[in-house]
Amino acid sequence: MSSPECVNPLLLGWIKEWLDAAQERNSKGAGIYKKAYSSIKACPLVFAHPSEAQVLHGLGPKLCDRLTEKLAAHCAEHARKRQNEDTASSAAPSKKPRKSKPYVPNLRSGAYAIVLSLSTLPESSDQGLTKTQTIELAQPHCDSSFTAPNDPTKFYTAWSSMKTLIEKDLVFERRGASKKYALTEDGWEVAKRMRMTAGGSGTAVSAMKTNNSSLSAIAPSTNSGDPSTSRPRTNNEETVQSSKSSHTLEKNINELNHSRTGTHSGKSYVEGHVGRQKASAKRGFIDFSSSPAPKPSSDHNSPDIAAFDPSERGTRNNQEPTYSRSLAQLPPKQSTEYVPPSFKPILISPDSFTVELVIDNREVRSKTDRDYIQDGLTARGVKPLVRPLELGDALWVAKCKDPNLLARQGEEGDEIVLDWIVERKRLDDLIGSIKDGRFYEQKFRLRKSGLKNVIYIVEEIAMNQETVTKYHDAVQSAIASTQVVNGFFVKRTQKLDDTIRYLARMTTMLKKLYEVRPPFPPLPPLLLSSPNELTLQLHPQSSPLHLIPTSYLQPTPSAHLSLLTHLRTTQPQNPHHITYPSFSALASKSDTLTLRDVFLKMLLCTRGLTRDKALEVQKRWTTPRAFFEAYEKCASEKERKGLLVGELGGLVGKGKVKRVLSEKVAEVWAAG
Repeated sequence: MSSPECVNPLLLGWIKEWLDAAQERNSKGAGIYKKAYSSIKACPLVFAHPSEAQVLHGLGPKLCDRLTEKLAAHCAEHARKRQNEDTASSAAPSKKPRKSKPYVPNLRSGAYAIVLSLSTLPESSDQGLTKTQTIELAQPHCDSSFTAPNDPTKFYTAWSSMKTLIEKDLVFERRGASKKYALTEDGWEVAKRMRMTAGGSGTAVSAMKTNNSSLSAIAPSTNSGDPSTSRPRTNNEETVQSSKSSHTLEKNINELNHSRTGTHSGKSYVEGHVGRQKASAKRGFIDFSSSPAPKPSSDHNSPDIAAFDPSERGTRNNQEPTYSRSLAQLPPKQSTEYVPPSFKPILISPDSFTVELVIDNREVRSKTDRDYIQDGLTARGVKPLVRPLELGDALWVAKCKDPNLLARQGEEGDEIVLDWIVERKRLDDLIGSIKDGRFYEQKFRLRKSGLKNVIYIVEEIAMNQETVTKYHDAVQSAIASTQVVNGFFVKRTQKLDDTIRYLARMTTMLKKLYEVRPPFPPLPPLLLSSPNELTLQLHPQSSPLHLIPTSYLQPTPSAHLSLLTHLRTTQPQNPHHITYPSFSALASKSDTLTLRDVFLKMLLCTRGLTRDKALEVQKRWTTPRAFFEAYEKCASEKERKGLLVGELGGLVGKGKVKRVLSEKVAEVWAAG
C-alpha cells in the first residue's frame, strides 16, 4: 500500500505490488524492487511521467518502461469507466421533480376542526390554546368525538390528528406547566386556504384578517338547516365591501357586549345571530365562523340534530342556555393588573445588626465528618449559623444586636433575610437531580423565593469517566440554561475547600456592604473644602434596611414575588426585605399546599394509583371527607371494592381503573 507521505503514490503502489510478488517467489529481483521502493518513497519531487524517475537510485530504464506501461493501462481503464458512466447518465431519462401538494385536512375531520379552532387566535399573537380550550372550540366543526373513540376497541379519537399536524409542522406545541398549541406559519397558510376553499373568493381571507385584528374568532356554531349557508359564492352574487364588513363586525360586538351586561337574553342573542346568518346567506355570503353543517346520521338519537337550536338547550336540560363560544367571545376576564398594598416599611439602622451566614445542617462532607464545612468556615473567621433551611443550602441574614428590636415593631424573630442565597450542587448530585427532575423544581422555587441574587455553585468531584462523558452535554446545557434563562450566577469550584473559601469571601463582602463602615482617618482642616466633609468622614453614610411588615405580606409565593417586583420597579434604590420566619413560611413546601394538593398526595401514596387516575378520583370526590363518605354509603364489602371500577372503569386512556386497583384503594380508604 502507498504511504500517505509519498508524493508519487501510484508509482510507489505499483512498485510495492511487484516487491511483494518477488518476495513471495523468493526471487533475486526483490532487492532491486526494494531499492526502487525506498528511493521513490523518500523522493520529495513529483514526477509527471515515470521516465523522469530514472534519476533515482535503483530505477533504471527497464523498470521505468514497465511503470510507463502500467500508467497507460491505468489511464485507459479510467477513461473507459468514465465513458460508460457518461453513456449511462445520458441514456437514462431525466425524472421530472414531483411537486409536493400542500396539505389540506379533509372537511369536518379532526385536523380540520383543530386548525379552525387554533385560527381563532390573532395571527400575531404569541399565546396558545390548551387542549381543553382547543377541544371546546373544535368539537362543533368535527363529525368525530375528541374525547371518546368511534370504535370502543381502539383508543384513537379526533384529537389524534394533533400528532399529524405537529409532524407536518402546522401546529407548534409549547411545553410548560400545561401544554399549549398554536399555528405555525405553514399552519396559517393552510387555515387561509381552508377558508378560501369554503368561501370561493378572497373575501374570506380579508374577513379572517379583520376578525383576527379585532380579537374576534369562530362564532357560535348554529345549524339552521338552510342549504344556502354551505353553498359556495358565485360571481353573480352581490359582493360585500370592507366597510360594510367592519360595520357588521362592530354591530356583532356591540350586541355581544349587551348580552354580557344583561340587556339581551341568551335566546334573543342566538336568534339575532341566526338571523344575521340567514341574511348573509341570501346575499351569497358564507359565515366563516362555523363549519359546514354535518350530515344527519342514523347513529344520532335525535333526527333533527343538524337543525338543533342552541336556545333550546336550556329548556331541555332545565338549565340556563349555553353556547359554544370562541376565545374572544368568552366573558371578559377580570383585570389582572397587580394592585400593591400601601404600607410604610420598617427601617433598620446599619449599626443595629450584623451580617451572618446561615448554612443548612444537611450540607456535610460525609456521614462521618458532618462538621467539616462549619469548621472550615470558622477557621477563616466566619462562624456560621447551622439550621435546617426550607430553601437553598446557604443564605445570609441581618441578625439584630438587640433580640427584642423586631418584637417592639410587632415582628417575629430577630433576623432579616438579605437578597443573597446559595444552592450548592456536587457534580454527581447535579446529574442525579437532572435525571429525576429535582433540578428544575429547585430552580423554580429559587426563582419564586423573591431573593434577587441566586448563586448556583457546581462543585467538581472524581467520577467514572464513562458517566462524565455520557452526561457531559446534559450538564453543560443545564449550566447554560441556569445562567441565561434563569439569570442565576453560576460558580464552579474544583473541591469543597474552594466552596468554603468562596462562602467566607462572600460573607466578608456582604459585611462591608450592609454593616456600618469604619470612618477613615480625618483629613487636615486645610484640605477640607467645607465642614460637611468632616461630618461625612466621621459618620460614613450607610443605607438602612427596609423591612416589609409581616401583616402586609402576601399569602402565596407568587403574590409575594409580584409585590417585590413592584417595589423593585418603583423604588430601585431601596431594597426591601422580610423576616426569616416569614421567608421560611413562604419557602416551605408543605405550608403552601392546598387541600386539593394534599388529597392528591394522599391518593398517590397507593401503589398503582397514577397521577392521571388520582386526578380522575379528585374530580369526582373533591375532598378526602367526600371520598370517605362515598365508601361509608356502600351497603356491602363487594360494593366498596367495586366503587372505583363503577365510577372510573368505563374511562378510556390512562384514567381507567381496573378491579385489582379498586380493591387495593378500598382496603386503604374503607378500612374500619
